[in-house]
Amino acid sequence: MDWPALERDLLRLLPARAVVAAAQELLAYDSDGLTLNRHQPPLVVLPETTQQVSDVLALCHREGVPFVARGSGTGLSGGAVAETEALVVATSRMRKLIELDLANRRVVVQPGVINSWVTRAVSGDGFYYAPDPSSQVACSIGGNVAENSGGVHCLKYGVTSNHVLALEVVLPDGTVTTLGGQLDEMAEIDLRGAFIGSEGTLGIATAITLRLLQAPQSVAVLLADFTSMEAAGEAVRQVTAAGVMPAGMEMMDRLTIEAVDDYFGHDEYPRDAAAVLLIELDGQQREVAAAAELATALCRQAGARRVREAWDPEERALLWKGRKSAISALGRRFPSYYLQDGVVPRSALPRVLAAIEGLGERFDLPVANVFHAGDGNLHPLILYRAGEPGIAERVQELGAEILRLCVEAGGSITGEHGVGSDKRCYLSWMFSPDDLATMQLVRRCFDPLGGANPGKIFPTPRTCAESARRVQVLKQEGVSLPEEAVVF
Repeated sequence: MDWPALERDLLRLLPARAVVAAAQELLAYDSDGLTLNRHQPPLVVLPETTQQVSDVLALCHREGVPFVARGSGTGLSGGAVAETEALVVATSRMRKLIELDLANRRVVVQPGVINSWVTRAVSGDGFYYAPDPSSQVACSIGGNVAENSGGVHCLKYGVTSNHVLALEVVLPDGTVTTLGGQLDEMAEIDLRGAFIGSEGTLGIATAITLRLLQAPQSVAVLLADFTSMEAAGEAVRQVTAAGVMPAGMEMMDRLTIEAVDDYFGHDEYPRDAAAVLLIELDGQQREVAAAAELATALCRQAGARRVREAWDPEERALLWKGRKSAISALGRRFPSYYLQDGVVPRSALPRVLAAIEGLGERFDLPVANVFHAGDGNLHPLILYRAGEPGIAERVQELGAEILRLCVEAGGSITGEHGVGSDKRCYLSWMFSPDDLATMQLVRRCFDPLGGANPGKIFPTPRTCAESARRVQVLKQEGVSLPEEAVVF
Protein backbone atom coordinates (compact mmCIF):
# COMPACT_ATOMS: atom_id res chain seq x y z
CA MET A 1 0.00 0.00 0.00
CA ASP A 2 1.33 3.47 -0.96
CA TRP A 3 0.49 5.26 2.29
CA PRO A 4 2.16 8.60 1.37
CA ALA A 5 0.02 8.72 -1.77
CA LEU A 6 -3.10 7.93 0.26
CA GLU A 7 -2.18 10.69 2.71
CA ARG A 8 -2.02 13.18 -0.17
CA ASP A 9 -5.43 12.03 -1.42
CA LEU A 10 -6.91 12.37 2.07
CA LEU A 11 -5.54 15.89 2.45
CA ARG A 12 -7.55 16.84 -0.63
CA LEU A 13 -10.71 15.62 1.12
CA LEU A 14 -10.08 16.70 4.73
CA PRO A 15 -8.53 19.62 6.63
CA ALA A 16 -4.85 19.10 7.49
CA ARG A 17 -5.74 18.79 11.21
CA ALA A 18 -7.89 15.77 10.37
CA VAL A 19 -5.04 13.62 9.01
CA VAL A 20 -2.57 12.07 11.47
CA ALA A 21 0.64 10.70 9.97
CA ALA A 22 3.44 11.54 12.43
CA ALA A 23 4.80 8.41 14.12
CA GLN A 24 4.71 9.91 17.63
CA GLU A 25 1.06 10.91 17.22
CA LEU A 26 0.08 7.52 15.82
CA LEU A 27 1.21 5.91 19.07
CA ALA A 28 -2.06 7.07 20.64
CA TYR A 29 -3.91 4.66 18.36
CA ASP A 30 -1.80 1.52 18.78
CA SER A 31 -4.23 -0.18 21.19
CA ASP A 32 -7.63 0.16 22.74
CA GLY A 33 -8.38 -0.65 26.39
CA LEU A 34 -6.85 -4.09 25.78
CA THR A 35 -3.17 -3.17 25.98
CA LEU A 36 -1.79 -6.70 25.85
CA ASN A 37 -1.33 -6.44 22.07
CA ARG A 38 -0.32 -3.24 20.26
CA HIS A 39 -0.35 -2.40 16.55
CA GLN A 40 0.53 1.11 15.37
CA PRO A 41 -1.53 2.12 12.31
CA PRO A 42 0.10 3.70 9.24
CA LEU A 43 -2.42 6.55 9.07
CA VAL A 44 -5.38 7.97 11.03
CA VAL A 45 -8.15 10.36 9.94
CA LEU A 46 -10.46 12.37 12.20
CA PRO A 47 -13.58 13.34 10.21
CA GLU A 48 -16.20 15.67 11.66
CA THR A 49 -19.17 15.19 9.31
CA THR A 50 -21.06 12.37 7.59
CA GLN A 51 -19.91 13.72 4.20
CA GLN A 52 -16.26 13.52 5.25
CA VAL A 53 -16.70 9.91 6.42
CA SER A 54 -18.44 9.10 3.14
CA ASP A 55 -15.64 10.68 1.09
CA VAL A 56 -12.97 8.77 3.04
CA LEU A 57 -14.68 5.37 2.71
CA ALA A 58 -15.39 5.95 -0.99
CA LEU A 59 -11.66 6.63 -1.48
CA CYS A 60 -10.78 3.46 0.47
CA HIS A 61 -13.21 1.47 -1.69
CA ARG A 62 -11.72 2.76 -4.95
CA GLU A 63 -8.13 2.18 -3.85
CA GLY A 64 -8.69 -1.13 -2.08
CA VAL A 65 -7.62 0.29 1.30
CA PRO A 66 -8.93 -1.54 4.41
CA PHE A 67 -10.15 0.62 7.28
CA VAL A 68 -10.85 0.31 11.00
CA ALA A 69 -13.49 2.44 12.75
CA ARG A 70 -12.52 3.78 16.16
CA GLY A 71 -14.39 5.74 18.81
CA SER A 72 -12.85 6.74 22.14
CA GLY A 73 -10.61 3.68 22.20
CA THR A 74 -11.99 2.34 25.49
CA GLY A 75 -12.98 -1.05 24.04
CA LEU A 76 -11.50 -4.20 25.53
CA SER A 77 -11.35 -6.70 22.68
CA GLY A 78 -8.84 -5.17 20.26
CA GLY A 79 -11.68 -4.35 17.88
CA ALA A 80 -10.65 -0.74 17.23
CA VAL A 81 -7.02 -1.55 16.45
CA ALA A 82 -5.43 -1.87 12.99
CA GLU A 83 -4.03 -5.33 13.51
CA THR A 84 -2.95 -5.43 9.85
CA GLU A 85 -2.09 -2.31 7.82
CA ALA A 86 -5.31 -0.30 7.56
CA LEU A 87 -6.54 3.27 7.75
CA VAL A 88 -8.01 4.12 11.16
CA VAL A 89 -11.15 6.28 10.91
CA ALA A 90 -11.58 7.84 14.35
CA THR A 91 -14.94 9.49 15.07
CA SER A 92 -13.83 11.18 18.29
CA ARG A 93 -14.34 14.69 16.81
CA MET A 94 -17.94 13.97 15.82
CA ARG A 95 -19.41 15.22 19.10
CA LYS A 96 -22.54 17.16 18.19
CA LEU A 97 -25.99 16.71 19.66
CA ILE A 98 -27.90 16.97 16.39
CA GLU A 99 -31.51 17.03 17.61
CA LEU A 100 -33.33 16.88 20.94
CA ASP A 101 -36.98 15.75 20.81
CA LEU A 102 -38.21 15.43 24.39
CA ALA A 103 -41.87 15.22 23.32
CA ASN A 104 -41.08 11.89 21.68
CA ARG A 105 -38.33 10.95 24.16
CA ARG A 106 -35.47 10.76 21.70
CA VAL A 107 -32.20 12.45 20.88
CA VAL A 108 -29.98 12.29 17.79
CA VAL A 109 -26.22 12.42 18.34
CA GLN A 110 -23.00 11.98 16.40
CA PRO A 111 -20.96 8.86 17.23
CA GLY A 112 -18.23 10.67 19.16
CA VAL A 113 -20.64 11.97 21.83
CA ILE A 114 -19.61 10.59 25.23
CA ASN A 115 -22.15 8.29 26.88
CA SER A 116 -22.60 10.32 30.08
CA TRP A 117 -23.12 13.54 28.11
CA VAL A 118 -26.49 12.29 26.88
CA THR A 119 -27.97 12.01 30.36
CA ARG A 120 -26.32 15.29 31.36
CA ALA A 121 -28.04 17.03 28.44
CA VAL A 122 -31.54 15.85 29.40
CA SER A 123 -31.45 15.27 33.18
CA GLY A 124 -32.74 18.78 33.89
CA ASP A 125 -35.93 17.87 32.08
CA GLY A 126 -36.39 14.64 34.03
CA PHE A 127 -34.97 12.18 31.47
CA TYR A 128 -31.91 9.97 31.16
CA TYR A 129 -30.19 7.51 28.82
CA ALA A 130 -30.20 4.05 30.38
CA PRO A 131 -27.17 2.09 29.03
CA ASP A 132 -24.28 3.09 31.29
CA PRO A 133 -21.01 1.17 30.88
CA SER A 134 -18.49 1.62 33.68
CA SER A 135 -16.45 3.72 31.24
CA GLN A 136 -19.44 5.99 30.52
CA VAL A 137 -17.50 9.18 31.29
CA ALA A 138 -15.06 8.28 28.49
CA CYS A 139 -16.68 5.83 26.04
CA SER A 140 -18.55 7.11 22.99
CA ILE A 141 -22.02 6.30 21.69
CA GLY A 142 -20.57 5.08 18.39
CA GLY A 143 -18.39 2.57 20.21
CA ASN A 144 -21.35 1.52 22.37
CA VAL A 145 -23.32 0.79 19.20
CA ALA A 146 -20.43 -1.17 17.67
CA GLU A 147 -20.10 -3.40 20.74
CA ASN A 148 -23.76 -3.36 21.86
CA SER A 149 -22.54 -2.21 25.27
CA GLY A 150 -24.45 -2.80 28.49
CA GLY A 151 -23.77 -1.38 31.94
CA VAL A 152 -25.13 -1.30 35.45
CA HIS A 153 -28.75 -0.71 34.41
CA CYS A 154 -28.92 -3.26 31.58
CA LEU A 155 -30.54 -5.83 33.90
CA LYS A 156 -33.87 -4.00 33.94
CA TYR A 157 -33.60 -1.70 30.95
CA GLY A 158 -31.59 -3.64 28.40
CA VAL A 159 -28.39 -3.00 26.47
CA THR A 160 -27.62 -0.48 23.72
CA SER A 161 -29.73 -2.27 21.08
CA ASN A 162 -32.82 -1.69 23.23
CA HIS A 163 -32.28 2.07 23.14
CA VAL A 164 -31.27 2.79 19.54
CA LEU A 165 -34.12 3.65 17.18
CA ALA A 166 -32.26 4.60 14.01
CA LEU A 167 -28.76 4.81 12.55
CA GLU A 168 -27.37 6.91 9.76
CA VAL A 169 -24.65 4.65 8.38
CA VAL A 170 -21.86 5.08 5.86
CA LEU A 171 -21.38 1.72 4.14
CA PRO A 172 -17.89 0.49 3.20
CA ASP A 173 -18.23 1.83 -0.35
CA GLY A 174 -19.10 5.34 0.90
CA THR A 175 -22.86 5.08 0.40
CA VAL A 176 -24.93 6.81 3.10
CA THR A 177 -28.08 5.03 4.26
CA THR A 178 -30.48 4.88 7.21
CA LEU A 179 -31.26 1.76 9.23
CA GLY A 180 -34.31 1.73 11.49
CA GLY A 181 -36.64 4.69 12.01
CA GLN A 182 -38.33 6.96 14.52
CA LEU A 183 -40.52 4.23 16.03
CA ASP A 184 -39.64 1.35 18.36
CA GLU A 185 -40.87 -1.14 15.77
CA MET A 186 -40.56 -0.64 12.00
CA ALA A 187 -42.21 -2.75 9.27
CA GLU A 188 -38.97 -3.95 7.71
CA ILE A 189 -36.10 -6.39 8.12
CA ASP A 190 -34.24 -5.30 11.24
CA LEU A 191 -30.98 -4.20 9.63
CA ARG A 192 -30.60 -1.75 12.51
CA GLY A 193 -30.36 -4.74 14.84
CA ALA A 194 -27.87 -6.45 12.54
CA PHE A 195 -25.62 -3.39 12.56
CA ILE A 196 -25.61 -2.91 16.34
CA GLY A 197 -22.90 -5.14 17.79
CA SER A 198 -21.24 -5.73 14.39
CA GLU A 199 -17.98 -4.24 15.71
CA GLY A 200 -17.21 -2.00 12.75
CA THR A 201 -17.46 -4.78 10.15
CA LEU A 202 -20.54 -3.40 8.35
CA GLY A 203 -19.73 0.32 8.14
CA ILE A 204 -19.59 3.43 10.33
CA ALA A 205 -22.59 5.01 12.11
CA THR A 206 -22.48 8.81 11.79
CA ALA A 207 -25.81 9.80 13.41
CA ILE A 208 -27.58 7.74 16.09
CA THR A 209 -31.15 8.21 17.33
CA LEU A 210 -31.40 7.21 20.98
CA ARG A 211 -34.44 6.47 23.11
CA LEU A 212 -34.68 8.41 26.39
CA LEU A 213 -36.37 7.26 29.60
CA GLN A 214 -38.15 9.31 32.22
CA ALA A 215 -36.39 9.45 35.58
CA PRO A 216 -38.08 7.20 38.19
CA GLN A 217 -40.03 8.65 41.11
CA SER A 218 -38.00 6.81 43.75
CA VAL A 219 -34.59 5.11 43.87
CA ALA A 220 -32.86 3.09 46.60
CA VAL A 221 -29.48 1.37 46.67
CA LEU A 222 -28.71 -1.57 48.98
CA LEU A 223 -25.18 -2.60 49.90
CA ALA A 224 -25.00 -6.16 51.28
CA ASP A 225 -21.73 -7.74 52.39
CA PHE A 226 -20.95 -11.47 52.58
CA THR A 227 -18.31 -13.82 53.93
CA SER A 228 -18.06 -15.67 50.60
CA MET A 229 -18.56 -15.05 46.89
CA GLU A 230 -20.78 -18.11 46.74
CA ALA A 231 -23.16 -16.61 49.33
CA ALA A 232 -23.32 -13.36 47.35
CA GLY A 233 -24.09 -15.34 44.20
CA GLU A 234 -26.84 -17.18 46.06
CA ALA A 235 -28.33 -13.82 47.08
CA VAL A 236 -28.48 -12.80 43.41
CA ARG A 237 -30.29 -16.02 42.59
CA GLN A 238 -32.79 -15.66 45.44
CA VAL A 239 -33.61 -11.99 44.76
CA THR A 240 -34.27 -12.53 41.07
CA ALA A 241 -36.14 -15.81 41.68
CA ALA A 242 -38.48 -13.95 44.04
CA GLY A 243 -39.63 -11.72 41.19
CA VAL A 244 -37.79 -8.59 42.28
CA MET A 245 -36.42 -6.77 39.22
CA PRO A 246 -33.62 -4.45 40.28
CA ALA A 247 -32.43 -1.70 37.96
CA GLY A 248 -28.97 -3.10 38.58
CA MET A 249 -27.11 -5.74 40.62
CA GLU A 250 -23.34 -5.50 40.84
CA MET A 251 -20.85 -7.64 42.74
CA MET A 252 -17.26 -7.03 43.86
CA ASP A 253 -14.85 -9.44 45.55
CA ARG A 254 -12.40 -8.77 48.40
CA LEU A 255 -9.48 -7.82 46.15
CA THR A 256 -11.66 -5.21 44.44
CA ILE A 257 -13.10 -3.94 47.73
CA GLU A 258 -9.61 -3.37 49.14
CA ALA A 259 -8.51 -1.55 45.98
CA VAL A 260 -11.59 0.71 46.00
CA ASP A 261 -11.22 1.54 49.70
CA ASP A 262 -7.56 2.42 49.11
CA TYR A 263 -8.66 4.56 46.16
CA PHE A 264 -11.17 6.42 48.37
CA GLY A 265 -8.71 6.75 51.24
CA HIS A 266 -11.27 5.35 53.68
CA ASP A 267 -13.32 2.15 54.07
CA GLU A 268 -16.53 2.96 52.20
CA TYR A 269 -17.09 -0.77 51.69
CA PRO A 270 -16.45 -3.27 54.53
CA ARG A 271 -12.82 -4.30 53.97
CA ASP A 272 -13.23 -7.63 55.76
CA ALA A 273 -16.02 -8.80 53.43
CA ALA A 274 -15.34 -11.53 50.87
CA ALA A 275 -17.89 -9.91 48.56
CA VAL A 276 -20.32 -7.00 48.41
CA LEU A 277 -23.51 -6.84 46.40
CA LEU A 278 -24.98 -3.53 45.20
CA ILE A 279 -28.69 -3.61 44.39
CA GLU A 280 -30.44 -0.60 42.88
CA LEU A 281 -34.25 -0.51 42.96
CA ASP A 282 -36.35 2.11 41.18
CA GLY A 283 -39.97 2.89 40.37
CA GLN A 284 -42.92 4.23 42.34
CA GLN A 285 -42.21 5.00 45.98
CA ARG A 286 -44.31 2.22 47.54
CA GLU A 287 -43.04 -0.29 44.99
CA VAL A 288 -39.40 0.53 45.80
CA ALA A 289 -39.98 0.43 49.56
CA ALA A 290 -41.57 -3.04 49.32
CA ALA A 291 -38.83 -4.32 46.98
CA ALA A 292 -36.10 -3.00 49.29
CA GLU A 293 -37.64 -4.76 52.28
CA LEU A 294 -37.92 -8.08 50.41
CA ALA A 295 -34.43 -7.85 48.87
CA THR A 296 -32.92 -7.11 52.30
CA ALA A 297 -34.60 -10.16 53.81
CA LEU A 298 -33.45 -12.39 50.96
CA CYS A 299 -29.86 -11.15 51.20
CA ARG A 300 -29.82 -11.92 54.92
CA GLN A 301 -31.32 -15.34 54.21
CA ALA A 302 -28.47 -16.01 51.74
CA GLY A 303 -25.88 -15.09 54.38
CA ALA A 304 -25.44 -11.30 54.28
CA ARG A 305 -23.88 -9.94 57.47
CA ARG A 306 -25.15 -6.40 57.00
CA VAL A 307 -27.41 -4.59 54.52
CA ARG A 308 -27.02 -0.85 54.21
CA GLU A 309 -29.73 1.26 52.55
CA ALA A 310 -29.08 4.50 50.66
CA TRP A 311 -32.01 6.70 49.63
CA ASP A 312 -30.31 10.07 49.48
CA PRO A 313 -29.00 10.90 45.95
CA GLU A 314 -25.53 11.82 47.22
CA GLU A 315 -25.20 8.65 49.30
CA ARG A 316 -26.40 6.53 46.38
CA ALA A 317 -23.88 8.22 44.09
CA LEU A 318 -21.10 7.50 46.59
CA LEU A 319 -21.90 3.79 46.66
CA TRP A 320 -21.95 3.65 42.86
CA LYS A 321 -18.75 5.67 42.61
CA GLY A 322 -16.86 2.76 44.14
CA ARG A 323 -18.26 0.35 41.57
CA LYS A 324 -17.67 2.70 38.65
CA SER A 325 -14.10 3.33 39.86
CA ALA A 326 -13.28 -0.33 40.53
CA ILE A 327 -11.17 -0.99 37.44
CA SER A 328 -9.25 2.28 37.86
CA ALA A 329 -8.70 1.45 41.52
CA LEU A 330 -7.36 -1.99 40.66
CA GLY A 331 -5.17 -0.39 38.00
CA ARG A 332 -3.47 1.75 40.65
CA ARG A 333 -2.45 -1.37 42.57
CA PHE A 334 -1.82 -3.60 39.55
CA PRO A 335 -0.77 -1.53 36.50
CA SER A 336 -1.03 -4.58 34.21
CA TYR A 337 -4.34 -6.38 33.96
CA TYR A 338 -6.34 -8.35 31.42
CA LEU A 339 -10.09 -7.78 31.67
CA GLN A 340 -12.27 -10.60 30.38
CA ASP A 341 -15.98 -10.60 29.63
CA GLY A 342 -18.13 -13.72 29.77
CA VAL A 343 -21.73 -14.55 30.62
CA VAL A 344 -23.27 -17.38 32.63
CA PRO A 345 -26.83 -18.13 33.76
CA ARG A 346 -27.55 -16.54 37.14
CA SER A 347 -28.18 -19.98 38.64
CA ALA A 348 -24.59 -20.97 37.75
CA LEU A 349 -22.96 -17.98 39.46
CA PRO A 350 -21.96 -19.67 42.76
CA ARG A 351 -20.16 -22.62 41.14
CA VAL A 352 -18.63 -20.59 38.31
CA LEU A 353 -17.19 -18.03 40.74
CA ALA A 354 -15.68 -20.85 42.79
CA ALA A 355 -14.23 -22.40 39.62
CA ILE A 356 -12.67 -19.08 38.55
CA GLU A 357 -10.99 -18.83 41.94
CA GLY A 358 -9.59 -22.32 41.40
CA LEU A 359 -8.30 -21.40 37.94
CA GLY A 360 -6.50 -18.38 39.38
CA GLU A 361 -4.75 -20.59 41.90
CA ARG A 362 -3.86 -23.12 39.21
CA PHE A 363 -2.25 -20.48 36.98
CA ASP A 364 -0.75 -18.66 39.99
CA LEU A 365 -2.36 -15.38 38.95
CA PRO A 366 -4.67 -13.21 41.08
CA VAL A 367 -8.12 -12.69 39.58
CA ALA A 368 -10.34 -9.83 40.76
CA ASN A 369 -14.09 -10.14 40.16
CA VAL A 370 -16.29 -7.09 39.60
CA PHE A 371 -19.33 -7.65 37.40
CA HIS A 372 -22.97 -7.28 36.45
CA ALA A 373 -24.29 -10.01 38.73
CA GLY A 374 -27.95 -9.56 37.85
CA ASP A 375 -27.54 -10.81 34.29
CA GLY A 376 -24.53 -13.05 34.91
CA ASN A 377 -22.13 -10.84 32.92
CA LEU A 378 -18.74 -11.59 34.51
CA HIS A 379 -15.73 -9.26 34.25
CA PRO A 380 -12.80 -11.12 35.82
CA LEU A 381 -9.59 -9.07 35.88
CA ILE A 382 -6.44 -11.13 35.60
CA LEU A 383 -3.67 -9.19 37.37
CA TYR A 384 -0.03 -9.67 36.40
CA ARG A 385 3.45 -8.11 36.15
CA ALA A 386 4.22 -7.19 32.54
CA GLY A 387 7.96 -7.86 32.71
CA GLU A 388 7.66 -11.48 33.74
CA PRO A 389 8.89 -13.92 31.03
CA GLY A 390 6.05 -15.70 29.19
CA ILE A 391 3.41 -13.84 31.17
CA ALA A 392 1.32 -12.74 28.16
CA GLU A 393 0.78 -16.32 27.02
CA ARG A 394 -0.08 -17.46 30.56
CA VAL A 395 -2.54 -14.64 31.06
CA GLN A 396 -4.29 -15.32 27.75
CA GLU A 397 -4.45 -19.03 28.50
CA LEU A 398 -6.14 -18.33 31.82
CA GLY A 399 -8.55 -15.94 30.08
CA ALA A 400 -9.42 -18.66 27.58
CA GLU A 401 -10.06 -21.18 30.36
CA ILE A 402 -12.44 -18.74 32.06
CA LEU A 403 -14.37 -18.25 28.81
CA ARG A 404 -14.49 -22.01 28.22
CA LEU A 405 -15.94 -22.35 31.72
CA CYS A 406 -18.65 -19.80 30.82
CA VAL A 407 -19.59 -21.65 27.63
CA GLU A 408 -19.72 -25.00 29.43
CA ALA A 409 -22.06 -23.45 32.01
CA GLY A 410 -24.46 -22.53 29.21
CA GLY A 411 -23.22 -18.98 28.73
CA SER A 412 -21.31 -16.88 26.23
CA ILE A 413 -17.76 -15.67 25.51
CA THR A 414 -18.89 -12.05 25.60
CA GLY A 415 -21.65 -9.97 27.10
CA GLU A 416 -20.73 -6.47 25.99
CA HIS A 417 -17.03 -6.14 25.14
CA GLY A 418 -17.35 -7.85 21.77
CA VAL A 419 -15.19 -10.46 20.08
CA GLY A 420 -12.72 -8.29 18.16
CA SER A 421 -9.35 -9.95 17.75
CA ASP A 422 -9.08 -11.09 21.36
CA LYS A 423 -11.80 -13.75 21.31
CA ARG A 424 -12.28 -14.64 17.64
CA CYS A 425 -10.55 -18.00 18.15
CA TYR A 426 -13.23 -18.95 20.67
CA LEU A 427 -16.28 -18.08 18.56
CA SER A 428 -16.42 -21.62 17.17
CA TRP A 429 -16.97 -22.91 20.71
CA MET A 430 -20.47 -21.46 20.39
CA PHE A 431 -21.26 -21.67 16.68
CA SER A 432 -21.05 -24.36 14.00
CA PRO A 433 -19.28 -23.83 10.63
CA ASP A 434 -22.69 -23.28 9.02
CA ASP A 435 -23.57 -20.65 11.64
CA LEU A 436 -20.30 -18.82 11.01
CA ALA A 437 -20.78 -19.04 7.24
CA THR A 438 -24.23 -17.47 7.53
CA MET A 439 -22.81 -14.59 9.58
CA GLN A 440 -20.13 -14.06 6.96
CA LEU A 441 -22.77 -13.91 4.22
CA VAL A 442 -24.53 -11.11 6.10
CA ARG A 443 -21.21 -9.33 6.42
CA ARG A 444 -20.55 -9.66 2.68
CA CYS A 445 -23.92 -8.09 1.87
CA PHE A 446 -22.69 -4.89 3.50
CA ASP A 447 -19.01 -5.25 2.62
CA PRO A 448 -18.33 -7.52 -0.40
CA LEU A 449 -14.60 -6.68 -0.45
CA GLY A 450 -14.03 -7.35 3.27
CA GLY A 451 -12.32 -4.01 3.84
CA ALA A 452 -14.20 -2.99 7.01
CA ASN A 453 -12.28 -3.99 10.14
CA PRO A 454 -10.57 -6.95 8.44
CA GLY A 455 -9.69 -10.04 10.43
CA LYS A 456 -11.98 -9.27 13.36
CA ILE A 457 -14.65 -11.43 15.02
CA PHE A 458 -14.40 -14.57 12.90
CA PRO A 459 -11.87 -17.38 13.39
CA THR A 460 -9.91 -18.36 10.30
CA PRO A 461 -6.99 -20.74 9.75
CA ARG A 462 -4.84 -17.64 9.20
CA THR A 463 -5.65 -16.05 12.56
CA CYS A 464 -6.35 -19.05 14.80
CA ALA A 465 -4.30 -22.24 15.03
CA GLU A 466 -7.22 -24.00 16.72
CA SER A 467 -9.52 -23.01 13.86
CA ALA A 468 -6.99 -24.34 11.34
CA ARG A 469 -6.85 -27.69 13.14
CA ARG A 470 -10.65 -27.89 13.31
CA VAL A 471 -11.00 -27.17 9.58
CA GLN A 472 -8.38 -29.83 8.77
CA VAL A 473 -10.13 -32.46 10.92
CA LEU A 474 -13.52 -31.71 9.37
CA LYS A 475 -12.07 -32.00 5.88
CA GLN A 476 -10.44 -35.32 6.75
CA GLU A 477 -13.84 -36.52 7.97
CA GLY A 478 -15.32 -35.63 4.59
CA VAL A 479 -17.35 -32.65 5.85
CA SER A 480 -18.05 -30.12 3.08
CA LEU A 481 -17.45 -26.63 4.46
CA PRO A 482 -18.84 -23.43 2.95
CA GLU A 483 -16.05 -21.11 1.79
CA GLU A 484 -17.32 -18.41 4.15
CA ALA A 485 -16.78 -20.69 7.13
CA VAL A 486 -13.09 -21.06 6.34
CA VAL A 487 -11.85 -17.61 5.34
CA PHE A 488 -13.13 -14.13 4.57
